Amino acid sequence: MKIEQINWSISSGWSQPPEFSAVANLVLVFADDIFFQSEICHAELRSLFPLAIIVGCSSSGSIKGVQISDGDVVATIVKLEHSRVQLASVDVLPGANARESGMRLMADLAAPDLRHVFVLSDGLQVNGSELALGLNQAGIPVTGGLAGDGTRFGKTWVMANAPARGGCIAALGFYGDITVRSGCLAGWEEFGAERVVTKSAGNVVFEIDGQHALELYKKYLGDQANELPASGLRFPLSIQANKSDKAVIRTLLAVDEAAQSLTFAGDVPQGYLCKLMRTNLDNLIDSAGLAAEAARSATSGATGLCLVVSCVGRRLVMGQLTEEELEIVQEKLGSSTSITGFYSYGELAPFSDIVQCQLHNQTMTLTTLYE
Repeated sequence: MKIEQINWSISSGWSQPPEFSAVANLVLVFADDIFFQSEICHAELRSLFPLAIIVGCSSSGSIKGVQISDGDVVATIVKLEHSRVQLASVDVLPGANARESGMRLMADLAAPDLRHVFVLSDGLQVNGSELALGLNQAGIPVTGGLAGDGTRFGKTWVMANAPARGGCIAALGFYGDITVRSGCLAGWEEFGAERVVTKSAGNVVFEIDGQHALELYKKYLGDQANELPASGLRFPLSIQANKSDKAVIRTLLAVDEAAQSLTFAGDVPQGYLCKLMRTNLDNLIDSAGLAAEAARSATSGATGLCLVVSCVGRRLVMGQLTEEELEIVQEKLGSSTSITGFYSYGELAPFSDIVQCQLHNQTMTLTTLYE
């Protein structure tokens, strides 16, 4: 496996592409810049890498090594030597059945030697919870994430062998002699009473324990309630179907004073148990290290690629210290593993002991590839 990384900026254009550009078979692209949305961005990448599958998405911060950038485009060029990749994509309308889209993508990629699927989805038009259910039907390990749009939450974009567009889901299949591992950790802890979601619709929660959801949330936040919804990023919700199920995290995106409701970045089904969560910087950074330990190769010093999907909520909480979670990932994986990825509106990954993929928020999700 050969790996090189380049970037584009408005002041200097593309940096020097690698010598193997003409035979590269995969280019991963992440960006928080309007240039990524233009037809010329894809056209220039296609000219530089004529044989490659070109896939990527808009971000809430793009990752190149241990650095996070905004206002540029980061491209990671890969030449696989013992395995192959295949791309499938689908365009969806707002409110479309995301489960069916996931099933269709997996059917398009199906093959006896399919080892893993990495998915990049529109982050605002696609129901990530339903998408995960559809992706799971094939019984193949799946990771990935939902595209970002900085902290604007306006429109997200996915590039799938064509100019970037909204409403797109791209699925990248890895086949043959390749080892893929993943790790997904959060670093948040529950606090307060366990409660029941008594009225919800999709990702909107109206009542918890029969009380208005927003009113109850404000009681917990105290003085920080005046800063909602931004302060809600520091207090996500843990949800689970029952006490024997593993809990997943949901990040608060918006509040509705009139309806006294809370809108989260993923479904919160009625009848689920829930608890508020909190964290500190040390816990977030430590969880990134644990995710890296779960994802690293069993072969010391192996050349590989790590795809990072970390939540925009983590970046907002950690602020200028965010790169420390990337530094601990690099430390755990070693210098022979290159790192790329993005800060997202949701992460797709299984739990460590369960194959089925789920939508997460507030996690550090890693996917490592080694031939």
